[in-house]
Amino acid sequence: MSIFEVTKFDFMTREEILAAIDEKYKSLGQDPDVHLSGLLHAEPMKYWDFIQVDALLGLQTQRTNLPDEMIFLIYHQINELLFKMILWEMDQISFEEDITPDKFEMHLMRVSRYFNMLSTSFDIMGEGMEVEQYMKFRDTLTPASGFQSSQYRKIEIASTELINLIDYRFRKTINRDTPYEHAFDNMYWQAAGVDRKNGGKNQLIINFEKKYKKELIEWMKEYNTVNLWTKFKELPKEYQENLKLVNAMRHYDHTVNVDWVMHHYDAAAKYLDSGKVNVEATGGSDWHKYMHPRYQRRIFFPELWSADELENWGLDNIEGYRVLDKV
Repeated sequence: MSIFEVTKFDFMTREEILAAIDEKYKSLGQDPDVHLSGLLHAEPMKYWDFIQVDALLGLQTQRTNLPDEMIFLIYHQINELLFKMILWEMDQISFEEDITPDKFEMHLMRVSRYFNMLSTSFDIMGEGMEVEQYMKFRDTLTPASGFQSSQYRKIEIASTELINLIDYRFRKTINRDTPYEHAFDNMYWQAAGVDRKNGGKNQLIINFEKKYKKELIEWMKEYNTVNLWTKFKELPKEYQENLKLVNAMRHYDHTVNVDWVMHHYDAAAKYLDSGKVNVEATGGSDWHKYMHPRYQRRIFFPELWSADELENWGLDNIEGYRVLDKV
């Protein structure tokens, strides 16, 4: 069979297509013939128009004359596009009523594969810039930071219950009745926004909250009952015991909160621990402790891990984790 051949179930006949078009537009109170006439005069689709290539390639504006800044800029734009793809897939789970284990697992594994791309890209990034150039242009970009990616914060919020994103030092002060703003002010990432000289908020977090705080609080409200962890726990018991789905949940948790984080950590170490000086993160935080999973202990689905796995999170599971053979 040719790769261009399809089965009889994969297409509609010409008559069926015309009948479907007729039904579609009549149901909208529209004249199908007018739309068919419009199609007759429409320009054929072109790759560069569909992808918006010219607009996409015009989004890169350097702040310095250092060549490797362009690599750094495009790299982070690609990250944001991948974050958008991840959020798109997550919504196929969050807002699907009566979702099946197969559909849940399918979209979750897509998300994990996107994060695998992000992890691999840190390896590329590690060899993609000269340390000397990076240390120069990062001063120009201060206090901007990847920390300020609102899409990544949305991914975290859409992944789990808020209590699992609260700084572990303050979790006992948080419950289901806690105002969203108070929860936001105690999220784990706030630790990177502390000015270590005066204890107040640094400019990195001030700028971030000015632009995104209201939006993220609304996001917290929207995903409070449809985040991945809540959706999983509301599944019928037999679905929660589906081995493929449980392993997909564990895989996603480890991929985001250990594997991707460690790739980021190792890439940062190449530049910030380059041997000249012990450099602070852009916002002034101790990035060694802020980033490493053994300190943050960020875990989306805690009940899917054993007591031993939880206790040794960020220690024994850096290189991998145990795939379950039964639930």
